[in-house]
Amino acid sequence: MRYIVTGGYGFIGSSVVRQLHAAGHEVFNLDNKTYAANPDAIAACEVQNVHACITDRQAVVALFKAARPDAVIHLAAETHVDRSIDGPSAFMKTNVDGTFNLLEAALAYWQENGQADAFRFVHVSTDEVFGDLGPGDPPFDAHSPYKPSSPYSASKAASDHLVRAWQRTYGLPTVITNCTNNYGPWQNAEKLIPTVIRKAVLGAPIPIYGDGKNVRDWLYVEDHARGLIDACTAPAGSTLLFGARAERSNLDLVKTICALLDEIRPGPASYADQIEFVTDRKGHDRRYAIDPCSAEQVIGWSPQRSFEQALKETVSWYLDTLPPDLSDADDRLGLARA
Repeated sequence: MRYIVTGGYGFIGSSVVRQLHAAGHEVFNLDNKTYAANPDAIAACEVQNVHACITDRQAVVALFKAARPDAVIHLAAETHVDRSIDGPSAFMKTNVDGTFNLLEAALAYWQENGQADAFRFVHVSTDEVFGDLGPGDPPFDAHSPYKPSSPYSASKAASDHLVRAWQRTYGLPTVITNCTNNYGPWQNAEKLIPTVIRKAVLGAPIPIYGDGKNVRDWLYVEDHARGLIDACTAPAGSTLLFGARAERSNLDLVKTICALLDEIRPGPASYADQIEFVTDRKGHDRRYAIDPCSAEQVIGWSPQRSFEQALKETVSWYLDTLPPDLSDADDRLGLARA
């Protein structure tokens, strides 16, 4: 099959590209090479890479004509909550305007080529569009109302609504997916798990927002990527939620990473001694959790890796790939993110 993957140099996108390449599919990667891009993550893959932003209408239309895709897996997005608070404009342009461009190009392509029943536009969203949960609330499911808390989650909610509208109004065969926090190799250094590992190895304070009791459900990226590929076979109009039923508070997660570091690369004292609580993020959602029954029932998906096994392998991967000189410049990304 022929796939367009947007954001294929990114953390989740590169995992999708690697799996598609390994399965023998033809992949066209549309990526704007922002700070979050890492071409090394797919350097071993034979992929046709197109350097352009999804807000570039002309480039997007040209790509559809050249690729003639059987499916689109749309991951390109601005995703960092803290950055969205400091500068929301880029999030509106990329996540909303960019998704609109892709929908328009996909619709024109689909209509011009016989409105194939098998074509799919898979739009990758987040659990953050649903807001947050209380300690005793049931996990989010495919029917949860939207209550975004940050400029990032609001921009993703808007893009979800656009995708649903193009499916309902024009019949474009779309699938929306919402996932919980991902972890694994190749994640950008500003995210929580790479930050904790880097800070720990540096001997620097490991900062945690607020009281550290914010809860997230953690999903291994390779499991998520496999689900996104399988989502291309889901019925048009489906909403699929991907989660691992692996809820952990930020503090518990950081302590677990520190314990793994104590085991794998022991130091003079426990790395947990470096934990430091800092002022909380604005509008910090308290808890996310996903009920993955929709993905389990519709496409037969389930995680293959346990949290404990995959996290240990992830920590080992980062230790093996950290640069020999961890300079202050490399570490300027600061706070632990979640």
